[in-house]
Amino acid sequence: MKGFMKNRLPGLLISVLLTIALTLFMGMLVKTKLLPGKLLLVAGGVFLLFVLSVFLLTMNAKRTGGMIAGSIMTVLVLVVLMIGTPYLTKAVNTLSSMTGVNVELTDVGIFVKNDSSVQNIAGLSGGSVGIMDVLDRENTNKSLQELEAEAGTVTVLEFPGVSELADGLLQDQVDAIVINAAYLDLMADMEGYENVTAQIRELHSYQIETVVENVQKAPEKGGWNIQDLFSGKEEEQEDRVFTMYISGIDTYGSVSAKSRSDVNILATINVDTRQVLLVSTPRDFYVPLPISNGIPDKLTHAGIYGVECSMGTLEMLYNTEIDYYFRVNFSGFKKIIDALGGVTVHSDYSFSASSAGYYFSEGENNLNGDEALAFARERYAFSAGDRQRGKNQMEVIRAVIEKAMSPAILTGYTGIMESVAGNFETSMPYDLIAEIVRDQLDNGGSWNIVSTSVDGTGDTRRPYSLSTGAYVMIPNQETVDAAIAMIKQVKNGEILG
Repeated sequence: MKGFMKNRLPGLLISVLLTIALTLFMGMLVKTKLLPGKLLLVAGGVFLLFVLSVFLLTMNAKRTGGMIAGSIMTVLVLVVLMIGTPYLTKAVNTLSSMTGVNVELTDVGIFVKNDSSVQNIAGLSGGSVGIMDVLDRENTNKSLQELEAEAGTVTVLEFPGVSELADGLLQDQVDAIVINAAYLDLMADMEGYENVTAQIRELHSYQIETVVENVQKAPEKGGWNIQDLFSGKEEEQEDRVFTMYISGIDTYGSVSAKSRSDVNILATINVDTRQVLLVSTPRDFYVPLPISNGIPDKLTHAGIYGVECSMGTLEMLYNTEIDYYFRVNFSGFKKIIDALGGVTVHSDYSFSASSAGYYFSEGENNLNGDEALAFARERYAFSAGDRQRGKNQMEVIRAVIEKAMSPAILTGYTGIMESVAGNFETSMPYDLIAEIVRDQLDNGGSWNIVSTSVDGTGDTRRPYSLSTGAYVMIPNQETVDAAIAMIKQVKNGEILG
């Protein structure tokens, strides 16, 4: 009996070790929620057959050949699991970190003139500070409280707009100004104020975190459990038709920072019909904001007041509910394209992006991250200006989606995960993304990606956020109505041509 057990013990130990390792890995696969039930069953069956094969090979220690073969198979599997587990963990952690986000950061600065003798916050004690009387008062008031807590009492003077506030500082009416740093970028649109930022310096900055309220939460389904994967319940879940706001913010810093949104695209997605409709809205579209009491502003300015304001503006324009948002900053945009090994885009025209020094030919162009960013940002090279830029932005998005569905997603896996982390964020819950991935793996098939854009007429008007006139685009309602009709078609399950 002792001899029998002695012969069986090594094989038993090897089989138990392999079973534990595969069971733990199987548990991780289930926990990711990314694989459909039938693939998990197949994986489980393969794992079980593998364990049985190893057990049969190693069940008798006297059979040297079997022991060696079984041991080698076990070692190889353990090595694969040790390599694969960190990759799987990284994917889940990255997706988790960028999903379900509903906070934003506002940088409010205390600025003085370059030649000011004030060198720190304490130096403003007893001095005067300028603020805008209406715009962005919530963030301004919070920053004033912080300022007075550090410097003591200051005299506050109110100004009606951005230009008046800048004049107040430059003409020595106040010692400093308190202003959302994003407003300084607006001065590039104001004649006579283009060089203001070169004449002032930031004394201090306050970072204010706010919660985005107007985002959809994960649907209440009584929780998720493993039975859902094997019962087909995932096929009955809601949120299989939704609209997402894609925002490309005008910053190289934190993706959570409130900033002008230069890319404004609505993606209406129908998972069942595998359709994606991309609707691009020019950044200068002259439309009311939810906070402006009916006064129109440039769409790009809505981003200064937060992604919730941008979403609300587009909801009013297109008469549709926006369920989630997805934001990317310019640095993240470049990184993910480089991690994918570049993308191939189709250009309607041959043109030069003069500010970046790149030339693009009519037809197909293979672009790296820097080139793709220049392609997506250029507007001055086209007679259609921002209209063509919107088309080019959607073309880049299409190219990224196409490349991400190719083997490049595997070869550039590590770089892609690193580029996503910290550069992209979305309010879409992890569970919904996992459901879409499961559905794609389960049913396969390509997606029908259709893009369109709205149009308008250029004019000079005074936007809500500015004190002077600026270039705006007056919406062409016919193009807006056409986009509304297409959004409804996708939501109703109709196939777009």
